[in-house]
Amino acid sequence: MMNDADSVLFEVLTTGRLQVGVATLNRPRTLNGLSLPMCELLYDKLMAWANDPSIAFVILTGEGEKAFCAGGDLHGIYDSILNNETGNAWDNPYTRRFFDIEYRLDYLIHDYPKPILCWGNGIVMGGGVGLMAGASHRVVSETTRFAMPEISIGLFPDVGGTWLLSRLPGGVGRFLALTGAQLGAADCLFLGLADHALASARWPEFIAAVKKAGWHDEADQNAIALDGILKAMAMPIQDMGPLRRHYDAIREVSDGNDFEAVCNGIARFANHSDPWLQKAAATFTAGSPGSARLSFTLLERARLLSLADVFRQEYIVALQCGVQGDLQEGIRALLIDKDRQPRWNPATLQEATAPWVERFFEEPWPVGDGHPLADLGS
Repeated sequence: MMNDADSVLFEVLTTGRLQVGVATLNRPRTLNGLSLPMCELLYDKLMAWANDPSIAFVILTGEGEKAFCAGGDLHGIYDSILNNETGNAWDNPYTRRFFDIEYRLDYLIHDYPKPILCWGNGIVMGGGVGLMAGASHRVVSETTRFAMPEISIGLFPDVGGTWLLSRLPGGVGRFLALTGAQLGAADCLFLGLADHALASARWPEFIAAVKKAGWHDEADQNAIALDGILKAMAMPIQDMGPLRRHYDAIREVSDGNDFEAVCNGIARFANHSDPWLQKAAATFTAGSPGSARLSFTLLERARLLSLADVFRQEYIVALQCGVQGDLQEGIRALLIDKDRQPRWNPATLQEATAPWVERFFEEPWPVGDGHPLADLGS
């Protein structure tokens, strides 16, 4: 069994006067799914590199060809939910620690003083999106499959996902949250979810160019130089992605504050001629009605919040998802029993009302205690 210390590999590329830090998620058998030890290792190393004047910038990548990172440690979360005998959200030390360090890591990437290049090759979902979203240079390839598919497990687009999706053009974020629709390189670039595209076969060539380049003490100059290398090697995008092709239709049905109208509009895509939209509708229809309402509400509330406040809000809701709502049942149906027959509660969108969802926003810690992420952004 892999040692936790080997779950993220760190190396330093010598480029002359300065160096480049490379962090590689190293759990390819689980599609580089983020565990608690991985988050801790990454956070500590990124902090060290931030304060090391010899490190010009950082590269985040994943081992193997299939995925950068397919999400978080759902098995560990499931076990911790089962072991929580009181049913109180605060009585699950594993989820408290996991979401605390994961969200701190994601926020650190957003706020990093040096460029961070994230190589979003293959699957980039859930926790992988959290790592990629804040990087200064988000690079996709022809194999990229970018999504926030939490509706299928009874969760919501966390890891700052509600902040990210709430800032997309009206309705698009709601559509992605409610359908878990997968985006390729073209649509990621179109929506501003990625900055550059690089053919996967050219990654070794890119690394060689990084080693050959001269890097600076100033982060801004390094960011510009990185842009130059990536633009010179850019993968041509030949065709529109499906979201761009159906952009007007998606915005028409998904924009607005009427939850039922948005849900009905997305469900009608089941009759569309494009299989991509059909699949989006099918995922939505099979997903957790409670997650649909929760995601819808979170995107409304996140739109005008700071990033730090969004993470604080998501932390409360994520812990509450561990004791109420559908997270346990969603993981069971998808990963444990694998029967893909979740028994959602509430079972219908009509039962997932606006008053019902308020329970997820109640602070779970003892009265008088402060928010564990109170220092974020300070």
